Amino acid sequence: MSNKKILVTGGAGFIGGNFVQYMVNKYPNYDIYNLDLLTYAGDLSKHKSIEQEKNYHFIKADITDRNEVFAIFEREKFDYVAHFAAESHVDRSITEPEIFIKTNVLGTQVLLDASKEFNIKKFVHVSTDEVYGELDFDPETFFTEETPLQPNSPYSASKASSDLLVRAYHETFNLPMNITRCSNNYGPFHFPEKLIPLTISRVLNDQKIPVYGDGKNIRDWLHVTDHCAAIDLVMHEGANGEVYNVGGHNERTNLEVVKTIINTLEKSVDLIEFVTDRLGHDKRYAIDPTKLEKLGWEPTYNFETGIAQTIQWYMDNKEWWEQILSGDYKKYFEKQYTFEK
Repeated sequence: MSNKKILVTGGAGFIGGNFVQYMVNKYPNYDIYNLDLLTYAGDLSKHKSIEQEKNYHFIKADITDRNEVFAIFEREKFDYVAHFAAESHVDRSITEPEIFIKTNVLGTQVLLDASKEFNIKKFVHVSTDEVYGELDFDPETFFTEETPLQPNSPYSASKASSDLLVRAYHETFNLPMNITRCSNNYGPFHFPEKLIPLTISRVLNDQKIPVYGDGKNIRDWLHVTDHCAAIDLVMHEGANGEVYNVGGHNERTNLEVVKTIINTLEKSVDLIEFVTDRLGHDKRYAIDPTKLEKLGWEPTYNFETGIAQTIQWYMDNKEWWEQILSGDYKKYFEKQYTFEK
């Protein structure tokens, strides 16, 4: 494939931003279009290394603006859409669910309508394992592509809704598509409201680290570079209409993740402070990625190598996250986490 036009929505965010860089660097003959509204978690400074590349293009737009989206599709004539754009923070979805419904459901519908109208070759919808609900602590149980959708937060409900819309457009209108559902991502440029970058930034500043409940909730961690490779493979080789789970085989409790970061940075576990648990906090996520592995994918990072690289990246790029931690985010943090006095 050459001279293909790929639209990446949400390409100024964490996973979408890493995917934009991955594709720009891997496929110099592809034109990669980064469409992003640049909300609080959108940041273009991460693309300084590629912004002068001839195959990289940025479009500021709102995916819920039907007229604008259709005009962009008509003008650019994209071949593929990789849809990352979404409100994604569970805590924010609990306090402001309407924003999640608008962006994640209605925005996806607008993109699907445009993709149908302008004959997109494939629509790759990037979703999450959270749509499956929660697992118990039995280490032999995993999410598969056949696991029923049972979302437990407004965020995961909005993503499950968009998944079902994508499926419906395939079944009703024969829109070529794939859905990917990933486990928790980590790596460079992760917005510092999420567990790993939040912990790293606060440990480096000798600040208390909020841990929900007893810290025993389990997540399966996936390095963002491995996730990008999976989406690339699904875009090119995925069977039309299929769902693919992307998991890292790296289950850890939240407390284990926090302690790993503290120990790596040679700080004290006294920095940990347990706070009131999140509403509807899922116990465990774990993915069986066998279907994707049969397609030819396997993760290149284990958690030990990935977390070490990620910690080093945050140490080397303090100016990036320090400017984010000022201003409005600081107010959000103080509102979200209640420490014992």
